[in-house]
Amino acid sequence: MDIVFGIDVSSRNSSVCVLIDDTKNEFTITNDIPGFKELLKNLQVFAKHPQIVFESTGVYSRRLQRFLEDYDYECVVLNPLTAKKEMDNGLRHNKTDRTDAYNLARIQLQNHHESNKREAEVYHNLRALSRSYEELTRDIVSAKNRLHKDLQLTFPEIETVVSHPTNRNYWELVKLYPHCQDVRNLSVDEIIDKLKDFKGYSLKRAQKIATKLKELAEDACPATSQTSPYRDDVIYHANRLIQLDIDRDKRLSQMIKLAQALPNRDLEILMSIPGFAETTAVRVLAELGDIRRFKNSNKIDAFIGIDPGRYQSGKVDSRLGITKHGNAIARKILYRSIGQITQAAKTSSCHIAEYYENKKPSQTKGFKKIAIASVHKLVRTIYALIINNQLYDYEVAKQNQRRKS
Repeated sequence: MDIVFGIDVSSRNSSVCVLIDDTKNEFTITNDIPGFKELLKNLQVFAKHPQIVFESTGVYSRRLQRFLEDYDYECVVLNPLTAKKEMDNGLRHNKTDRTDAYNLARIQLQNHHESNKREAEVYHNLRALSRSYEELTRDIVSAKNRLHKDLQLTFPEIETVVSHPTNRNYWELVKLYPHCQDVRNLSVDEIIDKLKDFKGYSLKRAQKIATKLKELAEDACPATSQTSPYRDDVIYHANRLIQLDIDRDKRLSQMIKLAQALPNRDLEILMSIPGFAETTAVRVLAELGDIRRFKNSNKIDAFIGIDPGRYQSGKVDSRLGITKHGNAIARKILYRSIGQITQAAKTSSCHIAEYYENKKPSQTKGFKKIAIASVHKLVRTIYALIINNQLYDYEVAKQNQRRKS
């Protein structure tokens, strides 16, 4: 006898459908301790743990999952896109919370999805820090764009003073001189006196920047006066960027500290891959979690959404592009890391970089497809290194490539 609890999780309440073969029982619970205890009471009626299935709905489903894990109940947590596709395949007719709970139970009975492997709390904390890091990165990009827009009205030339106007020293410079008139009112020596206290600035560098700043300010033709609100906006965005950057560095330090304290050397293993600096390695670890919980590298492909889609209808059976049903942040990090690996390959040989470079001349596939194929290879490499507790070795990787070919 198969017993399935299908749960449609919302923000405040959740609809539950208990499916025992063809018999169903439906009820609603609140997403708090009283509601979860009511669910627990219904689960404990059965001597054998029932199957529990629900969609991953971010913070809402995470509370339910944590409660069930605390009572040693395994859960099937489906990606919403996967669940929708399976429910639309002959199951869903009307869209209500109750029908969704029922259909979730039905597709679990039909498809027998495996329960999610429980991860240690440290991996949840790593992932939370990684998501915060990602949000801060988006905020930084947004604040940079706003700062650039306002500077076009007050002192656009300041963006050419340094070669990379994206670090904390540059934002400190903008905060000091948000309008070209702020520079015109000062002598070069007065500007030098301010700049020499910047972190990493020598007296010679301070003199060079002060002189250039003065020249640019004299030639500048601003669209607004020194008393314009746009000048205040420039200072605001510069201050915000400095604080966002500090906060993001703090999240990264916390991630690294947690990863280094793990009872394994996963961070060290990931950092042994050419092109994997500490930031990339710790974020891959944070997003993928405990890699040992995956049965094979194909499961990781599905987890990050680079597994190929498939279309079947009658006699038609064709391969589609990648599903994009998985962890989008992990997919983005791994995709971008291919570029880092190819850059690092100039000094540190890597079979993944060689694969990417060998495929590049084939214009028929397109660079994105080649990059995704390289991500597949990277995922297999990461999985093999972690499972075997080995650091990356180019010669060993090449030997394994020859054995497979």
